[in-house]
Amino acid sequence: MSSIRPWRDIARRKSRQIMVGSVPVGGDAPITVQTMTNTLTSDAKATIDQIRRCEDAGADLIRVSCPDVESTAAFREIARAARVPLIADIHFHYKRALEAADAGAACLRINPGNIGSSDRVAEVVRAAKANGCAIRIGVNAGSLEKDLLEKYGEPCPEALVESALDHIKLLQDHDFHEYKVAVKASDVFLAVAAYSGLADAVDCPLHLGITEAGGLIGGTVKSSIGMGNLLWAGIGDTIRVSLSAEPEEEVRVGFEMLKALGLRTRGVRVVSCPSCARQGFDVIRTVEALESRLSHIKTPLSLSVLGCVVNGPGEARETDIGLTGGGNGKHMVYLSGVTDHTVSSEAMLDHIVSLVEAKAAEIEAENDDAGQADAAE
Repeated sequence: MSSIRPWRDIARRKSRQIMVGSVPVGGDAPITVQTMTNTLTSDAKATIDQIRRCEDAGADLIRVSCPDVESTAAFREIARAARVPLIADIHFHYKRALEAADAGAACLRINPGNIGSSDRVAEVVRAAKANGCAIRIGVNAGSLEKDLLEKYGEPCPEALVESALDHIKLLQDHDFHEYKVAVKASDVFLAVAAYSGLADAVDCPLHLGITEAGGLIGGTVKSSIGMGNLLWAGIGDTIRVSLSAEPEEEVRVGFEMLKALGLRTRGVRVVSCPSCARQGFDVIRTVEALESRLSHIKTPLSLSVLGCVVNGPGEARETDIGLTGGGNGKHMVYLSGVTDHTVSSEAMLDHIVSLVEAKAAEIEAENDDAGQADAAE
């Protein structure tokens, strides 16, 4: 069946599916959103508290660094407390991978070539198999192998892809296939080219990221350009937005990226104008307040907030709830695209929040009824 809006269609790359704990990655599964804790892993309480905030923001998977034995000792308690699968970040010491696998990691993030001898890779693979762990191969332009740098002269797409293929072979030689791969770079052009090349070379799930992207604003822009380019092309099965910001912000940005492309929906999608002298209310402050007060809503729905009648009615026709600025402190409210009633400036915020909460409850009730009907059949 052809789409009624083919210009919105994204044909996702066909990849095989793996399981990261209870979460499917690849195939036709939803693109998952990850982040990474930045607390000391040895401080289990602080790490669990941060994980909880990331879970509340919607994280599907959370990575936890395990650089030392104190971290893997605390990992067991952390994994028991987490509501989503955890990925243990291992860089060089193969014993940390063995400990993390035994402690409840759903996935090990490693570079097999950094683990050491073939015997050590075999031990990690045995631990992963015994504990039902997936493995994420993490290639990074900033830590490419010396022989590849000598061969290519600098980090380039071909070098990143070759590194990934070498690491994949190490796992395949030990009959391990539950892996996903990343070829990250802080350079957007390099990352996009490397992922595009790797997507053509392998059928495993790909983990997208622009590494060391920067702060909240700069890193969001950079990640959106690079990862958005790839996602639009259908490449990518799981994503992490790497920001110098709190990890829950990475989750929020990741979901906004997927929402913008229609690849995933979660929470309220806000359509709002940049404001100008025509505005009937303070659009910027209103949107800030609404985004904060509606952050608890997980049900997908849309809200338009526009300061005047130039584009307000047109945008409201396309959203579940719309608000358009009017004169004399009276603003028009639209429900399901239809003009419904007015609201005063003083009552506007509370009123819109209550309308969104009621609409979310209505949608959830309809989904529950549909689910029960399907179960009855």
